[in-house]
Amino acid sequence: MGYAGNNNGLYFAAHTGMKIYREGNWFTISDDFFDYMGFNAIDQGFYTSGHPSADSDMPNPLGIQKSLDGGKSLEHIAFEGETDFHALAVGYISQDIFLLNPQANSELAAGFYKLSREDKQWEPVNAEGLEGEVSALALHPTNSNIVAAATSKGIYVSEDGGEQFDRITNEADRGTAVFFNENELLYASYGENAMLTKYTVANKKEEKVNFPNLIQDEVSFISQNPTNKDEIGIYTMQGEVFLTKDNATTWMSLLDGGNVQ
Repeated sequence: MGYAGNNNGLYFAAHTGMKIYREGNWFTISDDFFDYMGFNAIDQGFYTSGHPSADSDMPNPLGIQKSLDGGKSLEHIAFEGETDFHALAVGYISQDIFLLNPQANSELAAGFYKLSREDKQWEPVNAEGLEGEVSALALHPTNSNIVAAATSKGIYVSEDGGEQFDRITNEADRGTAVFFNENELLYASYGENAMLTKYTVANKKEEKVNFPNLIQDEVSFISQNPTNKDEIGIYTMQGEVFLTKDNATTWMSLLDGGNVQ
């Protein structure tokens, strides 16, 4: 999920195509019901991986694709027909890429890699200190030296482009989601309960964020409106969507059991 293209629409990449929540209404695309994975909103549109729809003539999997028109068209970036990237992060402004390649393809061995927007060469990344199964990656919107990862072992942050990661959560907590704005990392974790936290990378200060009481559920995606920092959306493992427009003072539910209210 993410605010793609700076148009105040909150985009949801689903297995059956794009869904958009804007100004109190839900919208869906009329064709190209692609199974988007590794979806990342950028200021001009979005990057994604995943699979084309059954009636598409595009190679499967999608590799890495880019759209600047809300998904009406896709521009091939890399690995089309080769790899489906689930752990994929793209800088909202920089459009630099940081990813976990799940298995060897024609160009890369399995492992972590980064690519700057101006570069054509993928660089391997050591990711020292990063432990557990990766569920999500996030790249700072403008400073690609700052990377975050949510894993089964917690939340990790790197300040050297992913060469070295440090865990910022308790050992017993599991990381579930990560999102960067210009100054903070918003992360979700799960210990005894689901938690949402703001972490300031510069001074390593943390602030717990008020959010809905989740019963046997956890946050799986986070996004914040780049034009309105008080607006934050979360998506949960059980298919619920909550939105705040007053910096987490109050939240409203946008779905009921995965269905539009």
